[in-house]
Amino acid sequence: MIEMQPIGVIRTPHTERRGMPVQPSGAADHTGEVEVDPAYAAGLKDLDGFSHITLIFLFDRSEGYELEVVPFLDDRPHGVFATRAPRRPNPIGLSTVRLEGVRGNILDIRGPDMLDGTPLLDIKPCTPELGPEEPVRRGWLDEARARFADGRSDERFQGGEA
Repeated sequence: MIEMQPIGVIRTPHTERRGMPVQPSGAADHTGEVEVDPAYAAGLKDLDGFSHITLIFLFDRSEGYELEVVPFLDDRPHGVFATRAPRRPNPIGLSTVRLEGVRGNILDIRGPDMLDGTPLLDIKPCTPELGPEEPVRRGWLDEARARFADGRSDERFQGGEA
C-alpha cells in the first residue's frame, strides 16, 4: 500500500470550484501562499533562488473518476490521462507557479489554480532545461491553446457526476 502525508496546505482566493481558473496561466493575477509544515521548513533552503516551482497536490474534494472526460479546455471527450482533469484514478494535481518569496515556512506564490486549503504533497523547482530537448507535441491541446488564459471551471468535475 502507498501512503502519503501532506507536507503543508495551499492557500488561495479560490473557495468554489465553479468559475476558478483551471490552469496557472488563467490565474496570473491571483496570489496565494503555501504553508509548509514547520517540520519540513529546512527543506526550503535555497528554494528562493528559483523563479518558479511546481506544486504537487491532492485533489482532496474530487470524487470518483471517468476514463473519458470532456475537459474544461475542449468540448470533445478525451482519455483522462490525456487531460489535466481533477477526477482521476489517483487524484493528484500539479501546477507550476511563480515563487514571489520565501518567509520561513511560507511561500508567496502567483498563479495558484487550486482551491483554498488544498493539501500539498511535494514541491519541485521548475527546471525547463532538464526537460526534453526536442519540440514537444501537445496533442489536442495545440488546438485548445488559445483558450488557456480564459479557462474557468464549471460543473463538469463536481461531485460524482461526469
